[in-house]
Amino acid sequence: MQTLRAEPNASVPQNPLGCKPVGRLLVTFSLPAIVSCLINSIYNIVDQIFIGQGVGYLGNAATTVAFPVMTILLAFSTLIGAGSSAHAAIRLGEKNEEEAERTLNTAFSFSILLSVVLMVLGLLFLRPLLRAFGATDSILPYALDYTSIILLGTPFNMVSVVLSNLARTDGHPRMSMYGMMIGAFLNTILDPIYIFVLHWGVKGAAIATITSQIISAVVLTLYFLRPSRGNPRHMRLRRAYRRPDWYLVRRAMALGVSSGITQSVGCIMQVVMNNSLVHYGDQSAIGGDVALSAMGIVMKIAMIMAAFGIGVGIGAQPILGFNRGAKNFARIRRTYLLAVTFATGLIAFCWLLCQLFPETIVGIFGKENAAFTDFAVKCLRIYLFSIFCAGFQIVSTNYFQATGQPLKASVLSMLRQLLLLIPLILILPLFFGLDGILYSAPIADAASAAIVAFFIVPEMRRLRQQIGQMPPAEA
Repeated sequence: MQTLRAEPNASVPQNPLGCKPVGRLLVTFSLPAIVSCLINSIYNIVDQIFIGQGVGYLGNAATTVAFPVMTILLAFSTLIGAGSSAHAAIRLGEKNEEEAERTLNTAFSFSILLSVVLMVLGLLFLRPLLRAFGATDSILPYALDYTSIILLGTPFNMVSVVLSNLARTDGHPRMSMYGMMIGAFLNTILDPIYIFVLHWGVKGAAIATITSQIISAVVLTLYFLRPSRGNPRHMRLRRAYRRPDWYLVRRAMALGVSSGITQSVGCIMQVVMNNSLVHYGDQSAIGGDVALSAMGIVMKIAMIMAAFGIGVGIGAQPILGFNRGAKNFARIRRTYLLAVTFATGLIAFCWLLCQLFPETIVGIFGKENAAFTDFAVKCLRIYLFSIFCAGFQIVSTNYFQATGQPLKASVLSMLRQLLLLIPLILILPLFFGLDGILYSAPIADAASAAIVAFFIVPEMRRLRQQIGQMPPAEA
């Protein structure tokens, strides 16, 4: 007996995640995500450019020391935002719109509660934290001024990151981009005013940053408060769901743990690197303060390059999650392969620019110290030598997260920085001094890409088999 399948109701609009061409969807979702990730990096980059020109390399070193604090905050924001986004996308694919909307509301209220706790703890233990993160006596006053103000903006920063992730899942990646763009544009305007006109130094850069984060949070919150306007798929912030649903918190954190681990491990790596740079820098002719400041700039440039891979991975997540819920394996496989190609190509282009024009890039951050410029150029060329491998690893990790495989995603999130880079930073300088820190990154990048391939190749084979078992109309 032939089984009859119900045809979709033509009067009910289909979710574009399940029917539009994958390539077009990936571009539509990835470009705003890339811009959002770049903007998140630009907050720090703009600060360093203006601080470098207006305060000097000690001011830049202070932002490098403060960076682990900001990474911790971003880790928790990404844990909630990416996890809630992945869970909501899967529920939308299963046509469970109510739970998707509850996930949005839980993520919003829980992020506010958590951000207040983190802000208070950060302010209470700021001085010992900065010392642990590599602040020397000459850097500490700048770092205290900058980081204490940044911590005051924690609730707005976390809300903007969380809602930015969920706006993409809601089918409006441009809103996510607009919310971040408005803040970044404001930050770029306020930085020179506060630093050069009002002479507030690093405090001015921090005030500009949190002002911008407040605006971004307000824009994204207003988007989720607005009526659906005839779109039944639009998720909204509702008073009825204002209390966190702890089941959804646990579920979102399970799916978001890989993203959170990536950021947390990045914080540990930064602390180890900062202290190693100061220690081995003081043993060389360069000096610890110069080494710390120069590497801080290179790390920010690396953030910009990684933002392309992260943006593509984030853009692919709603497509992967929705089609995982809908069991459309062909679209899952095609989305992943296109995302890897897209991310690798973008990062490789940036890598080429860094290898060809390092002096020009470093010069943007100031030229007051020749030793600083020379070492920064050397860092840029060596430390980022294999970074073009990052796109493959980032997208693969996002794939496992979006398709409900948090264990694999967590292992791969820890792979590059915790299991490879940190040990290399500790071991190689014993033999090569300060240069050993520079060589640790290209070795870790190449090795982690090889290990990620060990996980992803069988996964692609499994998807191919599932596609072959589907009826021709579905495959």
